[in-house]
Amino acid sequence: MSAAALPAPPAMPAPATRLAWLDALRGIGSLAVVGEHMLPWFLPELRPFWFNLGIYGILVFFLVSGYIIPVSLERHGDVRAFWVSRIFRLYPLYLSVIVVMLAVSWWVPVREAVPRDGSAVAAHATMLLDVVSVGGVADTMWTLSYEMVFYLLVTALFLIGAHERSGSLSVLFAAGAVVVGLVASGAVLVGVWPAYVSCAVFVVGLACVMGGRLRTFCACALGVMAVVLLAFSSRVPWLGIAVVAVMFAGTAIHRWERGAGPLWPVAVTTALVVIAPVWAIESGWWWVRADVWLTTIALAGATFAGGMLLRGRRVPRVLVWLGLISYSLYLVHHPLLKYFVAVSGDLRAAEVPYQLVMIALAMALMLGLSALTYRYVEKPMQQLGRRVSDRGRRHRPGSGMAGRPPRHDEVLGHEERQVPGGVRHGDTVG
Repeated sequence: MSAAALPAPPAMPAPATRLAWLDALRGIGSLAVVGEHMLPWFLPELRPFWFNLGIYGILVFFLVSGYIIPVSLERHGDVRAFWVSRIFRLYPLYLSVIVVMLAVSWWVPVREAVPRDGSAVAAHATMLLDVVSVGGVADTMWTLSYEMVFYLLVTALFLIGAHERSGSLSVLFAAGAVVVGLVASGAVLVGVWPAYVSCAVFVVGLACVMGGRLRTFCACALGVMAVVLLAFSSRVPWLGIAVVAVMFAGTAIHRWERGAGPLWPVAVTTALVVIAPVWAIESGWWWVRADVWLTTIALAGATFAGGMLLRGRRVPRVLVWLGLISYSLYLVHHPLLKYFVAVSGDLRAAEVPYQLVMIALAMALMLGLSALTYRYVEKPMQQLGRRVSDRGRRHRPGSGMAGRPPRHDEVLGHEERQVPGGVRHGDTVG
């Protein structure tokens, strides 16, 4: 995310090469998150404390999502097609993980952060978990909240023709993170009602956006709701706003690459995000100390810049493969680690050779299961989503997007098959 580390805009590489480096970054991000969650349970002595391995991976995911997701929407020229692809991309595996975790909750109970009432159902239905202060059934699901917020904002901005102001938006959100960090110690809107209200608005609003009736008005209403939730009902408001700033910075980098915008907003955003938690009232976690936070951001930015710099070269196939299964790996690894430890017992005091063997076994299980869920859950549902989207296009004379017809190209098809929603975010987030 550091502007100084980014290379000058080069000649555009071939689409396959360009997408390969994005896959590689997602692979790196997913491994970092797995490492953050695995090391404390298996080999705590190796866990780094001079930067946060998990936040580093998540920031890489968010930069990738910010870089590519708005472009996917713009190339579609069709909001309905965009949301069909997002829904079929995110929800099948997400719901599958929830069902499995609830089914085996008699063995490994669902964590206490998940409310035992209807608000949990409402929050999981929208994926707006963290921005309504509801814990996810799987610990890593919190990042999907910010992917969803970003989608809602990007949709509204695209419909009103403000989607090219990514640099200004990244600076605005970064400044908001600093301000909110100074004045808010946590959520202002508390209780179960933010989850219920946001679910109702989300369902009705998204139905209108996809159906075409009152599309722009409903998209703007969803965007406003997303910002309000982000600032007033998030579990950690400054962090949520900073995350959205990072995603818009990723978009600004893409526009700079295309010669459609300057790079200085990325530098300003980086500086503001770096100082956002320094005076934050709710700061107290080890990873928001100034030195750790700065190092984590610098490493994430350097990784993304390195990916851009090397994108014209061949990418290791293992990283590309990890990028393809990154959404599966991101969602399934933490539940699987819980089940693994429930069987193996506490490994923290075991002999190092035994710990290493168990790490290798756990990694094999996580990668194997992620490959299976990608092959038999993600990929078929993405293909189904494309068929649904194509069928919808054939039945409509135009896209309904600012008078522009839908556009198809080889690059977009590849992006929609491979870009995670979450990591990514979820990616992911995604």
